[in-house]
Formats: sequence, structure tokens, C-alpha cells
Amino acid sequence: MRPRHVATAMGVTAVVLAGARRLPRFRPLLLLARLSPRSRSRAQKLLFKAGYYAVNRFISSAEIGFLNYGYAPIDERVEQLELSPESEVDRYGIQLYDKIVGAVSLRGLDVLEVGCGRGGGAAFVFERREPRTMTGLDLSARAIETCRRRYARPGLRFVAGDAERLPFPDASVDAVVNVESSHCYPSMDRFLAEVTRVLRPGGMLLFADLRATRNEDAGDEPGRADVARLRSQIAAAGLVVVDEEDITANVVRALALNSPRMRALIERRAPNPIRSEVLNFAAVEGSATYRSFETRELSYLRMILRPAPDATDAAAVAAESSPSP
Repeated sequence: MRPRHVATAMGVTAVVLAGARRLPRFRPLLLLARLSPRSRSRAQKLLFKAGYYAVNRFISSAEIGFLNYGYAPIDERVEQLELSPESEVDRYGIQLYDKIVGAVSLRGLDVLEVGCGRGGGAAFVFERREPRTMTGLDLSARAIETCRRRYARPGLRFVAGDAERLPFPDASVDAVVNVESSHCYPSMDRFLAEVTRVLRPGGMLLFADLRATRNEDAGDEPGRADVARLRSQIAAAGLVVVDEEDITANVVRALALNSPRMRALIERRAPNPIRSEVLNFAAVEGSATYRSFETRELSYLRMILRPAPDATDAAAVAAESSPSP
């Protein structure tokens, strides 16, 4: 593809992605609602797949291993997670994963991450939480190629696949991890149905993502689901929330702390015509996306979910596995 065409494609997809992060207000995604369900699903997946490819073009593999918004304790006196010098650059992204998976023990289990992105989160879980096997899945084959080059080893593998049609047998994993990915899916219902299908008895979904805090008129419009709709989708899938935390304030703090680094990286790599949209996609401090979190127009939730028959003992499992205060 010629450089001019690459730049154009990046510009379009960066706008789409930046708008998608501003879930309540983004209008172009609403055009997808006019398509048939099947065509809409295909179009939305292509948009996000192209968009994340575009963003990855701006970021070399040596500079960043995570694309999530991150997590930072509000209380500065909280003991910091110990990281190697080479991992320190990804501290806030790593801390988000640590927050999400740290409430339960994954040792000796078969774990699947759906939406593994650049692979850093799956590698962290494999190294720190000692599952028997760890599989990272992503819609983008290019992302999977990067993950394999950087992180693949015995027990840790990466596969390309669709979150709504997981390429795994029934009852084949003990835990599914899903971090800041589900807001891109055309059908949250299909994703949750797939999760319940691949989970073994007693399995769990470790989930974290953003949603509009309140959006009563959204209906089924793509990219506009709110927290209330998420809860109804969880219930309809036969899943029960056994642990939940609103970590919006922690995400905002991480974004603020990481903004100087991200701004410098984007300003160095993103073409000037689309730089503001890429900054917004990254929720750099002062951007519209950052303000949406700051004003609670967007909420960021962490949950542990289990299929309803397994919910009775789930709270006890989470309590037993949690670190002592």
C-alpha cells in the first residue's frame, strides 16, 4: 500500500476508534445500526481490526506492550508492585492486569485471555500467576504474530480467533480473562454465551471494561451499551457477579500519570493531521475521553463472574484467594 493510502486508512480508523471510546456521543457508529445484524457484525469487526492495526503502526514493539488504560492506586502509600526494569515502562497496564486477576488463584489452571492485544497481559498472567497453560486470543492475526514473536513459550500460546466464536471445545478452560476488549464486540450476548460454553464446571470470567455510566436511550445501537445493559446481558447469559469494583478513579489516575509518556510517544509517531484523534484514543489527560472518565460519563468496572450453578461458593473462593490486607 502506498504511504498516502496508509496515512488515509490510519486517519479514518483512528477517528473511528477515538469516537468508539467516547461511547455515548459517537454518531458514525450508529450508521451500522441500519445494516442487517450479520453485515453490521462484520463491518464493526473490520473497523476495529483496522483501527487497532493503525494504532499499532505508531507504536514499536519495543516501546509498549499494553494498550489498556491502566490502573494506579489512589493512596500513594500503597505498596508498589515489584517489576523488572524492562517492565517498568508498562507499569500501569501491568497493574490493571494484576488488579483483575489478583483476587483469585490461577495456579495450575488452564486460562484463556480473549482480546489479548499485544500479548503483554497474557505473558504477565503466565509468569506471575502460574497457570498450567495460558492461551491468548485476538481477532487480529497481525497482533497474534507479534505476540508469538515476543512471548510464546511452552505453556503460553497465542491464536487468532473471534470472541463470538471461540475456537475451543466445550468445557476446555478453567478461567477466561477479558480486559478492556468487550466494548468493541458487535454482540456481547454471543461473547458471554461462548464464555459459558468453554468454561469448565466451577470456572470463572475475570472481566474489566468501560461502559457509559447512563445511556437510557441506547437500545441495541452499536458501541453505546451502558452499565445497566451490561448487567442485563450478564444475567441473561446465566452468569452471576460474585465480586465487583468500580475502578474508574484508579483508571483516571493511571491515565494522568502515564499521559506525559503517551503524549510524547504519539507526538513523535502519529502524523499531524490525525494526532489529536490518536491522543484522544489513548485518553491522554485533557482529551475528551479522559474527561468522560473524569466526569463519570464513562465508568470502568472490574468483575468476577461465574455461571449461576457455581455462584454459591464463588464468593468464598474469591475471599480465600485474596491477599490479606
